[in-house]
Amino acid sequence: MREYLLLLPIMFIIHDMEEIVGFGWFFRNNQWLFDRYPKVMNMYRDLKEMPWKLGVYEEFIPFFGVSLLAYYFPSNILFSIWYGFFLALTAHFFVHIGLSIKIRKYIPSVITSITEIPVSIIILYKCAKIMIFDSATVLFTIIGILLMLANFAFLIWGMTFLNRKFEFRNDMRFYIAEDE
Repeated sequence: MREYLLLLPIMFIIHDMEEIVGFGWFFRNNQWLFDRYPKVMNMYRDLKEMPWKLGVYEEFIPFFGVSLLAYYFPSNILFSIWYGFFLALTAHFFVHIGLSIKIRKYIPSVITSITEIPVSIIILYKCAKIMIFDSATVLFTIIGILLMLANFAFLIWGMTFLNRKFEFRNDMRFYIAEDE
């Protein structure tokens, strides 16, 4: 299983590089999304690119951290948490594809989502064959998924906080009001 552990942060960062490179341009060139999907898009309305990019780096820390811990200190608990993280990332890929289908447009992150899903499924399958799925494994896999959901909530809060409290010079907002 150790041969797969470090693929999690690598796959995450490759995927998120597509987001970092493309989302600023995407939001600035698809302003209609803010009117059509206000509940989802309002969190991006006043968001500048720098807090969002810092949020991506914050998101990398748990992926890298649990992978390193499981690699250097192998245990069923760490493997299970890692497996939960990997399941969460794979589900995240499907969300991007679903959103792209819903708006009938390319969303930055779809290319890596499409290319990484088959790899993710193979890795998850191979790891599942190695792992012993007892109640502790299931529990810590669920804990891994819940930790990623909690981290995502923290990410949203952190981006909003940074956006409000700090001025980032020469930074662009995702949403540009028509009167500007």
